[in-house]
Amino acid sequence: MDCSKSGRKYTFLDLGRVNVPYAARLQDACLRVIAGGRYIGGREVEAFEDELAAFCGCRYAVGTGNGLDALRLILLSYIALGVMSPGDEVIVPANTYIATFLAVTHAGLVSVPVDPDVATYNIDVNKIADAVTPRTRAVIPVHLYGRPCAMEDIRDIAEHHGLKVIEDNAQAIGAFVGAERTGHLGDAAAFSFYPTKNLGALGNAGAVTTDDAKLADMVRALGNYGGNDRHDKVYCGYNSRLDPIQAAMLRIKLQDIDELNNGRRAIASVYGGEIVNKHVILPDYGAAGHVWHQYVVRVDNREHFRNYMSRNGVETDVHYPVPPHMQSCYRAAGLGRFPIAEALAREVVSLPVNPACTSLDDARDISEIINAYVC
Repeated sequence: MDCSKSGRKYTFLDLGRVNVPYAARLQDACLRVIAGGRYIGGREVEAFEDELAAFCGCRYAVGTGNGLDALRLILLSYIALGVMSPGDEVIVPANTYIATFLAVTHAGLVSVPVDPDVATYNIDVNKIADAVTPRTRAVIPVHLYGRPCAMEDIRDIAEHHGLKVIEDNAQAIGAFVGAERTGHLGDAAAFSFYPTKNLGALGNAGAVTTDDAKLADMVRALGNYGGNDRHDKVYCGYNSRLDPIQAAMLRIKLQDIDELNNGRRAIASVYGGEIVNKHVILPDYGAAGHVWHQYVVRVDNREHFRNYMSRNGVETDVHYPVPPHMQSCYRAAGLGRFPIAEALAREVVSLPVNPACTSLDDARDISEIINAYVC
């Protein structure tokens, strides 16, 4: 059955439309950086770091080149500080984007995946303790799709076993648990500002937040070739710094992130209230702190459903069709089988949820289209 209204098209994501409201201010910010003559580091980066730290409630924020580097530099810094050693284990969710695994691998550590909770899509806290061994040094909870993990339980487990808690906050800026925002719920957190994120740069960008001064200093040093002295580097470091032009633009968009997240919540509320098709499993709404980076439903025959949606003018996406442990680069590692993560990978479909591209009326139309779907 096709029920598209007058050939209407419902765009999943159009980054041009996302940035139109900011165009004049973004241009001014770029011109300010160009005229300032400082293209690495400087006032814009420092100001954004201060503003991000204040937003999250943290003492420190350090800009990085991207989100993967943010997570990787946290782990490498803990190694440099003697908290971890190459070969140590890090517990990660089996249901995540591959960057979480890659950061662990790049640091010379070992990923220990744990299956997700089928209701939340996040790491199942009831399975974390069973994955701890004498070599375990940290757990990385990923706030997948913008839903915060059960951080109180994770912190309790980590404290009991002496583990570091490193938030992968790439998809959840502005989310909160109680009165605390993600990015300030563990020992450190990694952010991605990839253009599609809730707070998106116009290129690659990332950051680390923490209350640990030594960790912040080490992240900054390792990301600047291994030290802050121009001619004498202390560590064999990397080149991963936040560009001033990206920092200047992120400063503008950070001011509106709560409003933008509320727009996502409003669209999610329409879907949650109006989609009643028994063949489509809705995400558990969770607490008010969810920021809906993606609105992900589950269906048995994904291609059939996506083709139906496409015929009716609705663009969809899949986040993510192949779990990291099943991808070519990790298949030979024999990390195990994770049936819930593998089932989710076969079933998940992301609906339009960015308020710059999807109005509440659009969400109602999409809900109507979904309700007419026959498996």
